[in-house]
Amino acid sequence: MRIDRRGDTKTLVVDETFASFYRSGQVATHCVWDAIAAPILWLAPKRRRRILILGLGGGSVARLARALAPRAEIVGVELDREVVRLARAHLELDALEIRVEIGDALAWLERARGRFDAILEDVFIGHGDDVHKPDWIPEPAHRLVRARLSRGGVFVSNTLDEHRRVARAMREEFGSIVSIEIEDYDNRVLVAGDAGLTGAALRRCVAASPVLGESLPILSFRTR
Repeated sequence: MRIDRRGDTKTLVVDETFASFYRSGQVATHCVWDAIAAPILWLAPKRRRRILILGLGGGSVARLARALAPRAEIVGVELDREVVRLARAHLELDALEIRVEIGDALAWLERARGRFDAILEDVFIGHGDDVHKPDWIPEPAHRLVRARLSRGGVFVSNTLDEHRRVARAMREEFGSIVSIEIEDYDNRVLVAGDAGLTGAALRRCVAASPVLGESLPILSFRTR
């Protein structure tokens, strides 16, 4: 793995996969991470939220989560200790003031306690163009996520070729599913929540956001 630099932009590359993006003074990434964090905007106002990120990487989603929910307690789970070391050394991860847990996301879910208002899953395995979800997603991951999600919370999964299979599993556990597509990317970011969550409603939330509003032209929202 490595840090690539171009001008004032740094990217974390893991197994030849574009894993995290950082530009000093800029929060929005204008790519997939904006879509993963966007559902935080759907959450009802709350004094202090709890947000769980499975697959922390270099902290791109965590940086957005911190901007969208400044008072939130944010927990990030990352399997690879070297990823965290590079993020701390080059991507200002520690400035986000999140709790970092080094370990396997499934094992962490199995022993987790308490509930979260948003659970953002960005876990992939593989190399280069052959990345995919591990075999524990969607099950037992979705069952474990449901047990840890607060009422009115959202569960987000960043998917590629497996998006139909993951969406089918989500429908068994949740009242509404929204798909977010990102211009020039193959990813489908799936958002699960209670009845009332729709693509149009989530789009309005993003349009009104001072953090993510500028990313709206590259995002499309569809109720599934």
